[in-house]
Amino acid sequence: MPGSHRDARLLGQAARFVVLTGLSGAGKSQAIHALEDLGYFCVDNLPTSLLPALAEFAESRGSDAPPTAVVVDMRDPAFLERFPAALRALRGRASLGTILIFLEANDNVLVRRFSETRRPHPLAADQAAIEGILKERKALEKLRQTSDKVFDTSELTVHELRRAFIDLSRVGAEKQLVVTVLSFGYKHGVPREADLLFDVRFLPNPYFVPALRPLTGSDPAIQEFLTRAEATGVFLDKTTDLLRFLIPQYAAEGKSYLTVSVGCTGGRHRSVMVAEALRRRLEPLEGVRLRLKHRDAFAE
Repeated sequence: MPGSHRDARLLGQAARFVVLTGLSGAGKSQAIHALEDLGYFCVDNLPTSLLPALAEFAESRGSDAPPTAVVVDMRDPAFLERFPAALRALRGRASLGTILIFLEANDNVLVRRFSETRRPHPLAADQAAIEGILKERKALEKLRQTSDKVFDTSELTVHELRRAFIDLSRVGAEKQLVVTVLSFGYKHGVPREADLLFDVRFLPNPYFVPALRPLTGSDPAIQEFLTRAEATGVFLDKTTDLLRFLIPQYAAEGKSYLTVSVGCTGGRHRSVMVAEALRRRLEPLEGVRLRLKHRDAFAE
Protein backbone atom coordinates (compact mmCIF):
# COMPACT_ATOMS: atom_id res chain seq x y z
CA MET A 1 0.00 0.00 0.00
CA PRO A 2 1.65 3.27 -1.05
CA GLY A 3 2.57 5.67 1.72
CA SER A 4 1.81 9.31 2.36
CA HIS A 5 2.98 11.98 -0.05
CA ARG A 6 3.50 14.30 2.92
CA ASP A 7 5.00 13.74 6.34
CA ALA A 8 1.87 14.94 8.14
CA ARG A 9 0.26 12.68 10.73
CA LEU A 10 -2.85 11.62 8.80
CA LEU A 11 -6.24 11.56 10.43
CA GLY A 12 -4.75 12.96 13.60
CA GLN A 13 -6.26 15.64 15.81
CA ALA A 14 -5.11 18.40 13.44
CA ALA A 15 -6.94 16.82 10.49
CA ARG A 16 -10.52 17.91 11.03
CA PHE A 17 -11.67 17.52 7.42
CA VAL A 18 -11.00 14.30 5.49
CA VAL A 19 -11.81 14.14 1.78
CA LEU A 20 -12.08 10.70 0.19
CA THR A 21 -11.95 10.28 -3.57
CA GLY A 22 -10.55 7.86 -6.12
CA LEU A 23 -11.59 5.25 -8.64
CA SER A 24 -15.14 3.98 -8.85
CA GLY A 25 -15.36 0.58 -7.22
CA ALA A 26 -12.25 1.12 -5.08
CA GLY A 27 -14.15 1.05 -1.78
CA LYS A 28 -14.90 4.68 -0.95
CA SER A 29 -18.31 3.84 0.52
CA GLN A 30 -16.78 1.18 2.79
CA ALA A 31 -14.08 3.66 3.83
CA ILE A 32 -16.61 6.36 4.75
CA HIS A 33 -18.57 3.79 6.77
CA ALA A 34 -15.39 2.90 8.66
CA LEU A 35 -14.76 6.55 9.48
CA GLU A 36 -18.36 6.94 10.59
CA ASP A 37 -17.84 4.05 13.00
CA LEU A 38 -14.77 5.85 14.31
CA GLY A 39 -16.92 8.85 15.25
CA TYR A 40 -16.56 11.06 12.16
CA PHE A 41 -19.45 13.14 10.82
CA CYS A 42 -19.70 11.67 7.31
CA VAL A 43 -21.25 12.67 3.98
CA ASP A 44 -21.15 10.37 0.94
CA ASN A 45 -21.44 11.51 -2.69
CA LEU A 46 -21.50 15.24 -1.98
CA PRO A 47 -21.75 17.53 -5.04
CA THR A 48 -18.42 19.33 -5.39
CA SER A 49 -20.14 22.72 -5.37
CA LEU A 50 -21.28 22.06 -1.77
CA LEU A 51 -17.79 21.42 -0.38
CA PRO A 52 -17.30 25.05 0.75
CA ALA A 53 -20.60 24.98 2.64
CA LEU A 54 -19.65 21.72 4.36
CA ALA A 55 -16.25 23.17 5.27
CA GLU A 56 -17.90 26.23 6.82
CA PHE A 57 -20.25 23.95 8.75
CA ALA A 58 -17.29 21.88 10.01
CA GLU A 59 -15.46 25.03 11.14
CA SER A 60 -18.54 26.39 12.90
CA ARG A 61 -18.81 23.25 15.03
CA GLY A 62 -15.51 23.97 16.74
CA SER A 63 -12.55 21.79 17.65
CA ASP A 64 -14.48 19.80 20.25
CA ALA A 65 -16.96 18.44 17.69
CA PRO A 66 -16.27 15.18 15.81
CA PRO A 67 -14.14 15.57 12.67
CA THR A 68 -15.75 15.54 9.23
CA ALA A 69 -15.22 13.11 6.34
CA VAL A 70 -16.72 13.43 2.87
CA VAL A 71 -16.69 11.44 -0.39
CA VAL A 72 -16.56 13.39 -3.64
CA ASP A 73 -15.89 11.69 -6.93
CA MET A 74 -16.77 11.22 -10.59
CA ARG A 75 -20.43 10.62 -9.84
CA ASP A 76 -20.64 14.42 -9.85
CA PRO A 77 -20.44 15.52 -13.52
CA ALA A 78 -18.70 18.75 -12.43
CA PHE A 79 -16.11 16.99 -10.27
CA LEU A 80 -13.07 17.29 -12.54
CA GLU A 81 -13.80 20.91 -13.33
CA ARG A 82 -14.53 22.15 -9.81
CA PHE A 83 -12.61 19.95 -7.40
CA PRO A 84 -9.02 21.27 -7.86
CA ALA A 85 -10.06 24.81 -6.91
CA ALA A 86 -12.26 23.52 -4.08
CA LEU A 87 -9.34 21.48 -2.70
CA ARG A 88 -7.01 24.51 -2.77
CA ALA A 89 -9.60 26.50 -0.84
CA LEU A 90 -10.02 23.71 1.71
CA ARG A 91 -6.30 23.43 2.28
CA GLY A 92 -6.21 27.19 2.79
CA ARG A 93 -8.42 26.81 5.87
CA ALA A 94 -5.72 26.15 8.45
CA SER A 95 -8.16 25.29 11.23
CA LEU A 96 -9.53 22.35 9.22
CA GLY A 97 -6.24 20.62 8.47
CA THR A 98 -7.77 19.11 5.31
CA ILE A 99 -6.29 15.88 3.97
CA LEU A 100 -7.09 14.09 0.72
CA ILE A 101 -7.16 10.29 0.59
CA PHE A 102 -7.23 8.57 -2.81
CA LEU A 103 -8.53 5.01 -3.14
CA GLU A 104 -7.63 2.79 -6.07
CA ALA A 105 -7.45 -0.85 -7.14
CA ASN A 106 -6.03 -2.70 -10.13
CA ASP A 107 -8.07 -3.05 -13.31
CA ASN A 108 -8.86 -6.75 -12.88
CA VAL A 109 -10.21 -6.24 -9.37
CA LEU A 110 -12.34 -3.27 -10.45
CA VAL A 111 -13.78 -5.20 -13.39
CA ARG A 112 -14.64 -8.09 -11.08
CA ARG A 113 -16.30 -5.78 -8.55
CA PHE A 114 -18.46 -4.14 -11.21
CA SER A 115 -19.37 -7.58 -12.55
CA GLU A 116 -20.36 -8.81 -9.10
CA THR A 117 -22.49 -5.77 -8.29
CA ARG A 118 -23.89 -5.52 -11.85
CA ARG A 119 -23.65 -1.75 -11.65
CA PRO A 120 -22.52 0.26 -14.68
CA HIS A 121 -19.37 2.31 -14.44
CA PRO A 122 -20.27 6.03 -14.19
CA LEU A 123 -18.10 6.80 -17.22
CA ALA A 124 -19.20 3.80 -19.31
CA ALA A 125 -22.93 3.42 -18.93
CA ASP A 126 -23.28 1.78 -22.36
CA GLN A 127 -19.83 0.18 -22.59
CA ALA A 128 -17.82 -2.51 -20.87
CA ALA A 129 -16.67 -1.51 -17.39
CA ILE A 130 -13.01 -1.63 -18.39
CA GLU A 131 -13.58 1.29 -20.77
CA GLY A 132 -14.81 3.50 -17.95
CA ILE A 133 -12.07 2.28 -15.59
CA LEU A 134 -9.28 3.21 -18.00
CA LYS A 135 -10.87 6.57 -18.78
CA GLU A 136 -11.33 7.41 -15.10
CA ARG A 137 -7.81 6.30 -14.13
CA LYS A 138 -6.31 8.62 -16.72
CA ALA A 139 -8.56 11.54 -15.74
CA LEU A 140 -7.70 11.23 -12.05
CA GLU A 141 -3.95 10.65 -12.32
CA LYS A 142 -2.99 14.26 -11.53
CA LEU A 143 -5.35 14.29 -8.54
CA ARG A 144 -3.84 11.03 -7.33
CA GLN A 145 -0.38 12.58 -7.37
CA THR A 146 -1.49 15.50 -5.18
CA SER A 147 -3.23 13.34 -2.57
CA ASP A 148 -1.91 12.94 0.96
CA LYS A 149 -2.46 9.18 1.06
CA VAL A 150 -3.07 6.55 -1.63
CA PHE A 151 -4.82 3.34 -0.63
CA ASP A 152 -4.66 0.39 -2.99
CA THR A 153 -7.61 -1.78 -1.97
CA SER A 154 -6.99 -4.58 -4.49
CA GLU A 155 -6.09 -7.13 -1.83
CA LEU A 156 -8.25 -5.79 0.98
CA THR A 157 -11.53 -7.21 2.20
CA VAL A 158 -14.13 -4.83 3.62
CA HIS A 159 -12.93 -5.71 7.14
CA GLU A 160 -9.28 -5.17 6.24
CA LEU A 161 -10.09 -1.80 4.71
CA ARG A 162 -11.83 -0.79 7.92
CA ARG A 163 -8.86 -1.95 9.98
CA ALA A 164 -6.51 0.03 7.73
CA PHE A 165 -8.44 3.21 8.47
CA ILE A 166 -8.41 2.44 12.18
CA ASP A 167 -4.63 1.98 12.06
CA LEU A 168 -4.26 5.21 10.07
CA SER A 169 -6.39 7.20 12.49
CA ARG A 170 -5.01 8.48 15.75
CA VAL A 171 -8.59 9.23 16.69
CA GLY A 172 -9.50 5.62 15.98
CA ALA A 173 -6.55 4.30 17.93
CA GLU A 174 -7.68 6.19 21.01
CA LYS A 175 -11.33 5.34 20.60
CA GLN A 176 -12.42 2.93 23.31
CA LEU A 177 -14.43 -0.21 22.80
CA VAL A 178 -17.68 0.21 24.72
CA VAL A 179 -18.55 -3.04 26.49
CA THR A 180 -22.02 -3.29 28.00
CA VAL A 181 -22.63 -6.05 30.54
CA LEU A 182 -26.39 -6.56 30.34
CA SER A 183 -28.56 -8.65 32.65
CA PHE A 184 -31.94 -9.88 31.38
CA GLY A 185 -34.67 -12.43 31.93
CA TYR A 186 -35.40 -15.11 29.35
CA LYS A 187 -39.12 -14.84 30.01
CA HIS A 188 -38.93 -11.27 28.69
CA GLY A 189 -37.02 -12.28 25.56
CA VAL A 190 -33.36 -12.46 24.55
CA PRO A 191 -31.85 -8.99 23.92
CA ARG A 192 -31.52 -8.28 20.21
CA GLU A 193 -28.27 -6.41 20.80
CA ALA A 194 -26.55 -9.39 22.48
CA ASP A 195 -23.14 -10.24 21.00
CA LEU A 196 -22.13 -12.76 23.66
CA LEU A 197 -24.77 -14.64 25.64
CA PHE A 198 -24.36 -16.45 28.96
CA ASP A 199 -27.17 -18.46 30.54
CA VAL A 200 -26.92 -18.64 34.36
CA ARG A 201 -30.15 -20.53 34.99
CA PHE A 202 -28.03 -23.44 36.26
CA LEU A 203 -27.32 -21.49 39.47
CA PRO A 204 -29.60 -21.89 42.53
CA ASN A 205 -32.60 -19.59 42.21
CA PRO A 206 -33.22 -17.10 45.06
CA TYR A 207 -36.79 -16.72 43.82
CA PHE A 208 -37.73 -19.88 45.72
CA VAL A 209 -36.53 -18.41 49.03
CA PRO A 210 -39.44 -16.23 50.25
CA ALA A 211 -37.23 -13.77 52.12
CA LEU A 212 -35.05 -13.23 49.04
CA ARG A 213 -37.76 -13.09 46.37
CA PRO A 214 -38.47 -9.31 46.62
CA LEU A 215 -34.77 -8.41 46.39
CA THR A 216 -32.56 -8.02 43.32
CA GLY A 217 -29.12 -9.39 42.58
CA SER A 218 -27.64 -6.08 43.72
CA ASP A 219 -28.64 -6.84 47.30
CA PRO A 220 -25.89 -8.30 49.56
CA ALA A 221 -28.26 -11.05 50.73
CA ILE A 222 -28.68 -12.33 47.15
CA GLN A 223 -24.96 -12.06 46.49
CA GLU A 224 -24.16 -14.01 49.65
CA PHE A 225 -26.75 -16.68 48.74
CA LEU A 226 -25.30 -17.20 45.27
CA THR A 227 -21.67 -17.00 46.39
CA ARG A 228 -22.24 -19.99 48.65
CA ALA A 229 -22.81 -22.09 45.51
CA GLU A 230 -19.49 -23.48 44.26
CA ALA A 231 -20.68 -23.25 40.66
CA THR A 232 -20.97 -19.45 40.94
CA GLY A 233 -17.27 -18.93 41.65
CA VAL A 234 -16.18 -21.45 39.00
CA PHE A 235 -18.43 -19.83 36.41
CA LEU A 236 -17.20 -16.31 37.22
CA ASP A 237 -13.53 -17.38 37.06
CA LYS A 238 -13.86 -19.17 33.74
CA THR A 239 -16.08 -16.51 32.15
CA THR A 240 -13.80 -13.69 33.28
CA ASP A 241 -10.82 -15.47 31.71
CA LEU A 242 -12.77 -15.95 28.47
CA LEU A 243 -13.86 -12.30 28.32
CA ARG A 244 -10.36 -11.05 29.10
CA PHE A 245 -9.22 -12.97 26.04
CA LEU A 246 -12.13 -12.10 23.74
CA ILE A 247 -12.63 -8.39 24.40
CA PRO A 248 -9.15 -7.28 23.19
CA GLN A 249 -9.69 -9.40 20.05
CA TYR A 250 -12.92 -7.56 19.30
CA ALA A 251 -11.19 -4.23 19.96
CA ALA A 252 -8.34 -5.14 17.59
CA GLU A 253 -10.88 -6.09 14.92
CA GLY A 254 -12.27 -2.55 15.13
CA LYS A 255 -15.56 -3.30 16.83
CA SER A 256 -17.01 -0.20 18.51
CA TYR A 257 -19.63 -1.78 20.75
CA LEU A 258 -19.87 -5.18 22.43
CA THR A 259 -22.81 -6.39 24.50
CA VAL A 260 -22.19 -9.22 26.96
CA SER A 261 -25.62 -10.49 27.99
CA VAL A 262 -26.23 -12.57 31.11
CA GLY A 263 -29.65 -14.19 31.43
CA CYS A 264 -31.67 -15.98 34.08
CA THR A 265 -35.37 -16.79 34.19
CA GLY A 266 -36.77 -13.45 35.31
CA GLY A 267 -33.73 -11.20 35.07
CA ARG A 268 -34.00 -10.11 38.71
CA HIS A 269 -31.62 -12.19 40.82
CA ARG A 270 -28.96 -14.44 39.29
CA SER A 271 -28.27 -12.51 36.09
CA VAL A 272 -28.03 -9.21 38.00
CA MET A 273 -25.57 -10.61 40.55
CA VAL A 274 -23.40 -12.24 37.87
CA ALA A 275 -23.43 -9.19 35.59
CA GLU A 276 -22.29 -6.95 38.43
CA ALA A 277 -19.55 -9.40 39.41
CA LEU A 278 -18.28 -9.61 35.82
CA ARG A 279 -18.35 -5.84 35.51
CA ARG A 280 -16.14 -5.50 38.61
CA ARG A 281 -13.72 -8.19 37.45
CA LEU A 282 -13.32 -6.65 34.00
CA GLU A 283 -12.69 -3.12 35.31
CA PRO A 284 -8.90 -3.04 34.75
CA LEU A 285 -9.15 -3.77 30.99
CA GLU A 286 -7.14 -1.14 29.12
CA GLY A 287 -8.78 0.69 26.21
CA VAL A 288 -12.27 -0.47 27.18
CA ARG A 289 -15.17 1.53 28.58
CA LEU A 290 -17.44 -0.68 30.65
CA ARG A 291 -21.16 -0.11 31.14
CA LEU A 292 -23.64 -2.04 33.29
CA LYS A 293 -27.33 -2.34 32.48
CA HIS A 294 -30.11 -4.32 34.18
CA ARG A 295 -32.92 -4.64 31.66
CA ASP A 296 -35.48 -6.64 33.63
CA ALA A 297 -34.49 -6.30 37.31
CA PHE A 298 -37.68 -4.42 38.13
CA ALA A 299 -39.94 -5.91 35.49
CA GLU A 300 -43.20 -7.51 36.62
